[in-house]
Amino acid sequence: MPTALLVEQLLNGLQAGMTLFLMAAGLTLVFGVMGLINLAHGSLYMVGAFAAAAVAAATGSFLLALAAALAAGAIAGVVVEMVVIRRLYDRDHLDQVLATFALILIFSEGTRWVFGSFPLQLDIPAWLAGPITLPGGIPYPLYRLTIIGIGLAVAIALWLLIERTRTGIRIRAGENDREMISALGVDISRLYTLVFALGAALAGLAGALVGAIQSVQVGMGEPVLILAFVVIVIGGIGSIRGALIGALLVGMTDTMGRILLPSLLATITDASMAASVGASLASMSVYILMAVVLVWRPSGLFGAAT
Repeated sequence: MPTALLVEQLLNGLQAGMTLFLMAAGLTLVFGVMGLINLAHGSLYMVGAFAAAAVAAATGSFLLALAAALAAGAIAGVVVEMVVIRRLYDRDHLDQVLATFALILIFSEGTRWVFGSFPLQLDIPAWLAGPITLPGGIPYPLYRLTIIGIGLAVAIALWLLIERTRTGIRIRAGENDREMISALGVDISRLYTLVFALGAALAGLAGALVGAIQSVQVGMGEPVLILAFVVIVIGGIGSIRGALIGALLVGMTDTMGRILLPSLLATITDASMAASVGASLASMSVYILMAVVLVWRPSGLFGAAT
């Protein structure tokens, strides 16, 4: 494989991983702190993408579109947490799955009612469009590099929040012993709302960033949600570091598998068979990775041992 193509695909894997991290970080916080299985997290990703597309179309500003995605995700998260999720904390996981699956249907049909069934377009702004030349003369899209940079910035900001602030101490304490911190006077309901809103805002941001590469459409969050769950299982529930490492592993495995497996199979079979089987194996590769990690570490790479 030519060096330029290899570097490009490695960066594509890194970009995919950073996008997954934005989804998985909020999901692992909600799961780890609240013990809640939230299938509607992908719908918040979709809400952010549609909010960004609508604001960009109305104002022509991509930065305002990203701010709208963050705000829309956070507001939707607060409303969902206060109206629905708050009633599910003491229920079993089956009730949580059924309720949040119902939220998926409500969000999907509500979005279709407001915006219609046709996909929306969210254009990359002119100042982020086009390629940039990397060392070695390798061109790569500036926008994808920007997504990588945003993902790294969010990872650092979350680490500082969790490890260096009083709110982060409360979040970590709530993950370990919610009854104790509630007895110590911490408003656990407000803390849960804050965590859910933070996770929802990150999901909305991820939806807006990906929406500029793909189309913005109803149901766009469900495929990403599946991979986000794979990420938090690999990384360990409740671990931001695990979400980052798991997202990078999944992004790299998926991207490089789609490139390398068909090429490897082409050496032993015909091109059409290699392309078909290689694509299938590449789709399976992230789940094989998850299985291998769970055999080695059942609680995930950075999850607390049980």
